[in-house]
Amino acid sequence: MPVLQPADWPRPRGFSHGVTVDAPGQWIVLAGQTGHNADDGYSDDIAAQVRVALERIVRLLKEAGAGPEHIVRLVWYITNRNEYEAAGAGIGAAWKDTLGKNFPPSTLLYISGLVDARAKVEIEVTAFVPKK
Repeated sequence: MPVLQPADWPRPRGFSHGVTVDAPGQWIVLAGQTGHNADDGYSDDIAAQVRVALERIVRLLKEAGAGPEHIVRLVWYITNRNEYEAAGAGIGAAWKDTLGKNFPPSTLLYISGLVDARAKVEIEVTAFVPKK
């Protein structure tokens, strides 16, 4: 999908400002995914929670016949700015391992909490798979 990047704007790091979708296809909208593991437990480490949330996203996309390259929007909800900023390397590694070199438009919000108080991150996804 073509990325919207005005020539006189600095290129963002880790996301894009926008993409265009002009084709018939299938939209995929995922509920926010948190970092709870198969036992419904949570790591105390925010980077580990991000990794699990991203793995869950990739698994759901696969169920729809899609992959990370089809993501057109991410919305991140983070409960602790300092933890998030301190975990940059771990979050970057989780991103690389799950989403690769795909950097869709993203919004990141710092919030006071999530429904499950153990969750430190929740990520919503919108994806689009063009018809072949």
